[in-house]
Formats: sequence, structure tokens, C-alpha cells
Amino acid sequence: MEKSSRVSYYLQKFSIYLVLVALFIVCSLISPYFLKSSNLINVSRQLCVGILIAYGEMLLIISGFLDLSVGSVLALSGVLSVSIFKSTQSFALAILVAVVVAVLCNVVNGFFVAQLNVPAFIATLGMQQAARGLALYYTGGQNILQLGNFVDIGQGTVGVIPIPVLIVIAITIIIWYLVNNTRYGRSIYAIGGCRPAAEASGINAKRNIYTSYIINGILVGLAGMIFMARNNSGLPNGAVGYEMTGLTAAIVGGTSFSGGIGTVSGTVAGAFIIGFLENVMNLIGVDPYIQQVIEGTIIVLAVAFDVVSKSKKKQKVILKKKDDEASA
Repeated sequence: MEKSSRVSYYLQKFSIYLVLVALFIVCSLISPYFLKSSNLINVSRQLCVGILIAYGEMLLIISGFLDLSVGSVLALSGVLSVSIFKSTQSFALAILVAVVVAVLCNVVNGFFVAQLNVPAFIATLGMQQAARGLALYYTGGQNILQLGNFVDIGQGTVGVIPIPVLIVIAITIIIWYLVNNTRYGRSIYAIGGCRPAAEASGINAKRNIYTSYIINGILVGLAGMIFMARNNSGLPNGAVGYEMTGLTAAIVGGTSFSGGIGTVSGTVAGAFIIGFLENVMNLIGVDPYIQQVIEGTIIVLAVAFDVVSKSKKKQKVILKKKDDEASA
């Protein structure tokens, strides 16, 4: 490999991490409060829900799909978990309810996508409406207050490390292993790259689609508990738009919207980039509505960059093939 090609390769491979480091430096210069330990701990705690959601979206996007129902399913599983805990004072039962409810919603998504070939956009958009409606119906549109020890899931610490951070670290290890060291991980890259070719090679696409949605459900259920605990109430109207938070983190982190490409480390970097941006904008007093404009612009630019990059790579492959044929 030529020196220029080698440099280009490494810049492309590690660009997201360079952007993260550069952003961290810029944020520390913009606001004197950014580097305070209390602020960094607060940022890490706030990022936990977004990272869990981003992992689910990453797995689905790699497979060639997505989930627009994340925010609503998170709210539904979260308020049911809170309600069960208040009735039983059992963390185990609260976790079980949150995960089972979110998984069931995602099994429905998987059924429509895998069995009926309904576009993921439409299937999960329908679930977005249905899950939100169920959350509001169950609570009568009212917040559930006085959560007691339930808040420890989102606000507690072990030493100086927030409990949500420890949960995310454990989940990160599991997701990294699934993606890099299992047949499932290899299969979703193949399905997202070219589903007909993957099925022709013996990969059961439907089973892997179901698996991706089920894992997404587990992550959303856990995120729902952390979200409600961090807000110290069950919010049926909470987490509106959180699906875009997960999608943005995954795509900014290098997950290709056309499928077949994505990494756990890149997704984490993407989540931190979005988290640092939101934090520093809050610190310097940027209007919340303008923040939405900026985040929307980021996701459009990230997708555009992905499309252009893949187009250039495809053109290079075609040109190389023509050159080889001409030289032959």
C-alpha cells in the first residue's frame, strides 16, 4: 500500500475518534464549566439512555432496517416498570416487565418486517403511535410520582461511578462480543450488505431480523427504566423523539444507512459527539429549538457523507475493474 493510500485509509478509519477528541478540546475552550468533574459525570449519566438506544438502532441499520418506535416503546415499558415496582417493591419484577414489554413490541415489529415484508419505516411508525397510546391510556395521561428506591437505577452510584454507566459498560461488552464474535454478528453484516446473496449462502435472514429486533427490545426496556428513574417519575409522554437520538448517534458513528457497515466503538463515539454538543450548547445558552435544528442538520449531513463516500468507493471499484480489463 502506497504512503498516501495508507494515510487516507487510517484517516478514514479513525476520523470519528479524531472528531471526538477535537470536539472535546473545543468544548473545554468554549465553556469553563465543561471540564468540571460534576459536569462530565452528569454528561456520562445522561448519555446512557442514548447509547443503549443507539446500540439497538446500530444492529438494525447494519441489518438494513431501523426502528422509529423507540421513544414510545421506551415510555410504555418504563411506566409499566415503574407501576409494577410501586406495587411490589421488586427490582427483579420491574426489570422483567420493562424488558418483556419492550421485546413484545419489537417482536410485533419483527413480524411485520420479516414475515409480511412491510417496510421497517411503516411498521415501526405504526408501533410508535400504538405504544404511545397504550402508555397514555394506562396512566390516564398522568405522570407516576413517588418512585422510592426505583430512582437508584438512574441516579445511584457505586463509589463515584453512576449505576447507569456500569450498566452501559456491561451492555457494551455484550454487544461488542455479539457483533464481532458470533454467527449472528457476521450474518447481520451479510444481510445488510446484500440480503439475497446472504440468503443464497444459507443465512436465515428472517431469524436474524427477529433477533435484531428482540435485542433492540431488551436495550429499549433497560433504557426505559433508566430514563424514568433519572427523571424520578413515570412519564407516559417522555422520550419523544428519542429514536432520532439513537439514529443520529449510530449514523454519526459510522453506521451506514444503506446497511452492512457499523461498529460498536464508532457508535459510542457518535453518542459522545452528540452528547458533548448538546451539553456545551446548554452551557453557553443556545436556544433548545436551535439545538434541534443543529441536530437535524447533523444527521442529514452524516447520511449525505455516507452516501457520497459509498458512491466514490463504487466508482473506484468500477474504474479499477475497467483498467484491469483493458490491461488484460
